[in-house]
Amino acid sequence: MKIVIIGGVAAGAKAAAKSKRMLPDSDIHIYTKDTHVSYSACGLPYYIEGNFEDWQKLIVRSKEEFEKSGIHVHTLNQVTKILPIDKKIMVKNLETGELSFVNYDKLVIATGSIPYLPELPKDNLKNIFTLKTLHDGIAIKSVMQKVNNITVIGGGYIGIELIEAFVKNGKNVTLIERSPFILSVFDEDISSLIQNYILENSNNQVKIITDDVISEFIGEEKVSGVLTSKGSGFETEMVVLAAGVRPVVEIAKDAGIDLGITGAIKVNSRMETNIPDIYACGDCAEKVNIISHTPVWIPLGSTANKEGRVAAINLCGGTEDFEGVLGSTVTRYLDLNISMTGLSEKMAQKLGYDTVSIVITKRDKAGYMPEVQNVTLKLIADRRSHKILGAQAIGCGDADKRVNTVSAGLVEGMTVENLLDVDMTYAPPFSTSEDILLSAGRILKSKLS
Repeated sequence: MKIVIIGGVAAGAKAAAKSKRMLPDSDIHIYTKDTHVSYSACGLPYYIEGNFEDWQKLIVRSKEEFEKSGIHVHTLNQVTKILPIDKKIMVKNLETGELSFVNYDKLVIATGSIPYLPELPKDNLKNIFTLKTLHDGIAIKSVMQKVNNITVIGGGYIGIELIEAFVKNGKNVTLIERSPFILSVFDEDISSLIQNYILENSNNQVKIITDDVISEFIGEEKVSGVLTSKGSGFETEMVVLAAGVRPVVEIAKDAGIDLGITGAIKVNSRMETNIPDIYACGDCAEKVNIISHTPVWIPLGSTANKEGRVAAINLCGGTEDFEGVLGSTVTRYLDLNISMTGLSEKMAQKLGYDTVSIVITKRDKAGYMPEVQNVTLKLIADRRSHKILGAQAIGCGDADKRVNTVSAGLVEGMTVENLLDVDMTYAPPFSTSEDILLSAGRILKSKLS
């Protein structure tokens, strides 16, 4: 059987490796317009920051390693068309310009996502970047070392990770965010705490402009300044566009493959599209929210790996379902850990839930332990069913492990009462005798009553 995979970062690489293990005699080909396959794009901000110097540490599996295992990797080869009736793809060699047709028995679309790029005057100036590929990361780090004033467009996860990297390298950063608060996936009461922490702990190196968008770049050859729609203008030597991403779906749509309401490729739980023998996985594919059972598009590397594995199992003749996502995430800014899972309160209300929530701040360990820190936790539940809908936690203590506990419960439809029955571990270096999560559950139960 000939398996062709379009895209080779997270989902595509996982689909190829799993397919080869299941069907050792299969003929597997990965086509990608990138120069590398199977690398950790999520690690790029930490490479820029200087946590490690060798960018090759981000490569999970090299092209040569794939070839050694019998998987053929075609870098700098862009798939321009899918022909489902003929079971072929059209490929353009980006080095020679040559076009060729490649047949397949099973096709996996793992084209991922690309940064959202606003069309603005002078957007072709030098020192304007996006962060998506290894080359992007290498270029940003190189230029960062030569400048002092940097502008980041977008206050999502990548934007926050980038300003941390720049601040740790002694740079002055201006962040421009369209929403009233940064990290708008969180509720505003938590987002505002994150924003305050950044401003108070960055040695006056960070300026945050919210509720505004960039309207124009200034400069001749290199960018030297930016203007915003509300009239702010300032000098800059470098700009990184991190205002979100969109799924790459054009060739799928042109081939008659259905898109979902989110704009990503519509798939079932086995990662099958509406066309037989064509699968889609990773950032280009639509997901289902486990709590609300509604279509969502949440592009995460962890999800892409799971979906690539599920696609491979099913195309190789097995049976495996991917039930959906919770949007569980974690990042940091300096010493502040930032994590969430499930629905935010604003999203839950938009979906029709009657929400009840509490916000609590408590120490993460016994107060006499030298490394004790505070954690602020928001817990959200449905008033009618008492089911927990989501959690958000921030703090210089262990915020993410509380969120991970809630995440495990959300999969099983945990109620507030169920949470209070959880037998959580306790020792002074790890938690208080009543963990903050149990304290939050107890207060929330009282509020529900």
